Amino acid sequence: MQPYPFPYIGYFELMASVDRWIAFDITQYKRHSWMNRNRILHPAEGWQYFVMPVRKAPHGTRLADMVVSDLRETERRLVAQLDHYRGRAPHHGAVIEIVRETFSRTRSDALVTLSLASLAVVAERLAIPFAPERCSSLGLELDDVEHAGQWALRIASGLGASEYLNPPGGRALFRTDEWQAAKIRLSFTRMNQLTYDCGPYTFQENLSILDVLMWCSVDETSAYLCKQRMENTHHAEQ
Repeated sequence: MQPYPFPYIGYFELMASVDRWIAFDITQYKRHSWMNRNRILHPAEGWQYFVMPVRKAPHGTRLADMVVSDLRETERRLVAQLDHYRGRAPHHGAVIEIVRETFSRTRSDALVTLSLASLAVVAERLAIPFAPERCSSLGLELDDVEHAGQWALRIASGLGASEYLNPPGGRALFRTDEWQAAKIRLSFTRMNQLTYDCGPYTFQENLSILDVLMWCSVDETSAYLCKQRMENTHHAEQ
């Protein structure tokens, strides 16, 4: 998976269901994508983006080589954007601690480093085993990729995987006959079904995990992920 900063809960559902997680950091960086932003509630209505601003880089720069403009200012802005949850969301303080810890663990200004730190901190809170490996560091031969869906196939083959798990939104990328020929099972997680009360706001689906943890306790969120993991396993065995 491409590593994103504080992604939606379906991302963590996937993390909780796999044995090995590879950060796909060799892809080309795309502006205005999930690579450096996500969504939280807007204080007035609907939702808003929070962004990890990056330094300008030539077109075609790899995600692995993108750099955050100013880590301290990025942290300050994100905390400020989350301030409207204060006094309304029951777990505002705990979420701010997650944000603070993420930035304190970010040992370089690389965007991937920040995103992986955000995943690791949240994973620890939710008791998800998480030992990410960067694709750029695996030394895999990936010169024969012909279409987008083959990246995962080539990586999975190179690592000797027997099964590959992907979120359901990516089905159209893959050609099942290629996976069958490689003798690797292609599976998909189930759609995220989590809803929660966030009054006085109106619920918005698939916002950042930061929004989920504002309203749902760590125990509640972990229980949901455990249920989804069991359903994914049952679904894959059918």
